[in-house]
Amino acid sequence: MKNNALIIGIVASVCFFLAAAVFGFAYYQSKKPAKTVSVVGMAQKDFTSDLIVWRFSFSTQDNNMKESYAQLKDEISIVKNFLEKEGITAKEMDFQPISTSEVTEYRWDEVTRRSVETFSGYNSKQTVTVTSNDIDKIEKVIRKISELYDQNILIDSWNPEYYYTKLSDLKIEMLAAASQNAKERAEAVTKNAGSSLGKLKSANMGVFQITAPNSADEDYTWGGAFNTSSKEKRATINTKLTYFVE
Repeated sequence: MKNNALIIGIVASVCFFLAAAVFGFAYYQSKKPAKTVSVVGMAQKDFTSDLIVWRFSFSTQDNNMKESYAQLKDEISIVKNFLEKEGITAKEMDFQPISTSEVTEYRWDEVTRRSVETFSGYNSKQTVTVTSNDIDKIEKVIRKISELYDQNILIDSWNPEYYYTKLSDLKIEMLAAASQNAKERAEAVTKNAGSSLGKLKSANMGVFQITAPNSADEDYTWGGAFNTSSKEKRATINTKLTYFVE
């Protein structure tokens, strides 16, 4: 009887020890840091803008404010006719509100021997914004705008700005490409290490950059470059993926 009790006690002790060992090992495994691999993938694509924005202005000046405004109204009519003749529709052109301001200049006063601010007239200014998806058409008009000089209209033209209206779709497309590139890199790393790639742990998108192709004067920025001066553009995006390693 005593021997049976002794055997039962020994078996119970062994079972308790094994259970404790299994529990301890499981706890150790749960606290053990999982093996992971982090890689950065990149995607790059060249594309052509599909929207152009062009701004220009012209002005008149006269000692009489009403006369300055009247002269500008005449020039506005001439400019509108020119734009319409070149195929620019009313929807594509936006004439901003006319601004009129006093013009002063400093002249040297021989009597007081100092520079004195004097009134020299009223300046009335008109700014025009042309927005169109027909880039070729607008570029041709920009080259011909000097024809208005023959009618004594001095045009102050800004450089055109180029945009892409499907940027959201492009961003999604490139993000998928960058993620695929990162996954392929991760697979290569784990394969060379004799392991296999597990599930995705985390994904972080990098900065979306738009620059002019082959431009040495343009640098990437932390906030993301956004080129508007070049019709031809290059988009670049990167993403960081972290995978579990099995």
